[in-house]
Order: sequence, then structure tokens, then C-alpha cells
Amino acid sequence: MIRILKKIHLLLTRHGLTLAVAESCTGGLLSETLTRLPGSSAYFLLGLVTYSNQAKQEILGIPAKTLGRYGAVSAPVARSMAEKARKKCRCDIGIGITGIAGPSGGTPAKPVGTVFIALKTADRLLCKRFCFSGTRCGIRRQTAIAALKLLLQQLPKHLNK
Repeated sequence: MIRILKKIHLLLTRHGLTLAVAESCTGGLLSETLTRLPGSSAYFLLGLVTYSNQAKQEILGIPAKTLGRYGAVSAPVARSMAEKARKKCRCDIGIGITGIAGPSGGTPAKPVGTVFIALKTADRLLCKRFCFSGTRCGIRRQTAIAALKLLLQQLPKHLNK
């Protein structure tokens, strides 16, 4: 993970890009990871943990209708989290994470380990669904790593626009 983080750190600082994160099931783990390296304040502007639906509505402005229709753990909510995080601090990249880390809370349609990670740039909105397994801690860690990998994968596309 540190190798991925160093690559992200280098790309973001070299190109003067900024980043904001809205997390739910990871509880701030992605934000903590992104701030491990000295100098991360050059690109990491905001980390919000909007764990409850109320926080998603009041802090991010996600409509209750969206939460009611799709559920908190859904692609529309993850996309909205990424968009709202980016918009809140007027940064280059927003990341939204929502999921079910367990050990309870899963359903047949959305079992424990279901996670949605979204990434928003000025011209791109991407959302991926993941199905992780393991302990609550393991699912949260896998989610943070997947978000870093998604960011690293998408950065060159953002730089080549």
C-alpha cells in the first residue's frame, strides 16, 4: 500500500492537484492513509466521515429521496458523495465511499463486503462496485486500498485531458 501511496503523492504534488474524500464504511481510514506521508497537505484538502444517512443529507446535501430510493450503499450515493466532496472544497478530485463492512447489515442483494467507490474529476465520474470478504477490519482495509488503486489508475487519464 505504501508504494501506491507514494506514487499518488508524487503525481498529485508534481501536477498541483487537490483531493477531497467523503467516507462512510471506512470511517476515515482512507483520509488517514492519504495523510501518512509528509507534504500531503499540498493535495489533501478535506476528509469527511458521513457515516449516517443524516450526515450524508445534512453535511453533503444528498437528497433523502436518493437515499430512500437506492439505499445508502449504492452507486448513486457513492457518486453523489464524490461529487459533493469535490464541490465542497472546489478541488480537482473527489472520492466517495459507501459500503457494508459487517459483521451484520448485509442483505441478499447487498451482502456484507459490498462497497461502492466513486471518483469525480471535472470531466469524469466513475463508480465501481466491489465485493470484499473477511473481517470488518479487513473489509475496511481492502476498501481503502481499492480506493487508492482506483485513484492511481485514473490519475493519468486526468493528467492527459
